[in-house]
Amino acid sequence: MNLQKNVPLKPYNTFGIEATAAIFSAVSTVEELREVLDFSKQKNFPYLIIGGGSNLLFTKNYAGIIIKNELKGISLVNEDDDFFYVKAAAGEEWHYLVLYCIENNYAGIENLSLIPGSVGAAPLQNIGAYGVELKDVFFELEALNIFTNNIEIFKLNDCVFGYRESIFKKELKGKYIVLNVTLKLNKKPTFNIKYGAIEQELERMNFNELSIKNISQAVVNIRTSKLPNPKEIGNAGSFFKNPVVDEDGYKKLISQYPSIPVYPNVDKHYKLAAGWLIEQCGWKGFRKNDAGCHTKQALVLVNYGNATGKEIYDLSTEIKQNIFEKFAVELEREVNII
Repeated sequence: MNLQKNVPLKPYNTFGIEATAAIFSAVSTVEELREVLDFSKQKNFPYLIIGGGSNLLFTKNYAGIIIKNELKGISLVNEDDDFFYVKAAAGEEWHYLVLYCIENNYAGIENLSLIPGSVGAAPLQNIGAYGVELKDVFFELEALNIFTNNIEIFKLNDCVFGYRESIFKKELKGKYIVLNVTLKLNKKPTFNIKYGAIEQELERMNFNELSIKNISQAVVNIRTSKLPNPKEIGNAGSFFKNPVVDEDGYKKLISQYPSIPVYPNVDKHYKLAAGWLIEQCGWKGFRKNDAGCHTKQALVLVNYGNATGKEIYDLSTEIKQNIFEKFAVELEREVNII
C-alpha cells in the first residue's frame, strides 16, 4: 500500500485547480484498493475515488484520502454471431478504449470518441454524445461493495441508467467502486450520423466509404473545434446537464422563444440545450479574473490559469440564477463539486 501525504491535486483534475490531498494513493490492483479502503475505515478518514479527474471541481483541499484508480487491461472476453463482448478495467482512459475498439472493428462506441475521463466513470453518469449513450452498448460491470469487500456483478437493468444518471449516483452512491465494464459491441456496424454536425463533417472530410473509423474522426474533429483542450485551458467539458421540461414548460418556452432548440424526450418531456440558454443570457465568452465561460461553447466553464475552484463554482451559481430568472428553468451541474 503506497500512501503519500500532502499531495498537490492540480495534475489530477482537468480544471487545473490548485488543491491538496491530505493522503493520496494510486491503486493498480483490487487488493491494493481493498487495503486502502480498510485503512480509511480504521482511521475513519473520508476517501474519494478519482480516474481522469475530468468531472471534478475542487473548491477546497481534501482532508481525506484521494484514491486514484489505475486498474488496467482491455480484452475480448466473448463473442457470438452478432456481438463482441469487450471488458475494460476501470482505470483505462475512455478514449483509448474507443480507439482500441475501432482498431479491432468492434462497432458501437465510435460516437463517444474523445470523451474525457476513465472507463470506471462512464457507467456512473451514463456518458453520451452524438445520439449514443453508454447504456446502448452496456453488457455488465463488476464493482466492489465497500461494506462487504465482495465483488458484485451489475447487468444493464441493475444500473437504472437515465440521462447522465445511474443507480450509482442515486441509491448506491458511495457504496460501490467500479472495477471493470463489459461492452456489447456490434459485428455489423449500425452507423449513427444524424445527430449534430456529423453528416456535414463527414462530407467535408470527403471520405471514400462510411466506417466507424471515419465517424470517430468526424466526432473528434467536431469536438476539438468546439471544446477547449484541458491541457491548454483548464475545464471539465460540459459543466451543466441539458435540462428537461414537461409539456407545459415546453409550450410556454416555445411561445416566448420560437427559436429555442428543443429535443423530444420520453413521457412527453423535452430536452433543452443548456448552452443555448446560457448564450442567450450573454455569458458566452464572459471572463472574471481567470474564471470564465468559453468563447466557443457556453456550456463549458474554464480556468484560464489561476482561478480557484470557488471562483468557478461562484460563476456557475450566477449562471444558474440568471437562467432561472429568464427562462424559469433550473440548470443542474454535471460536474462533481468537492
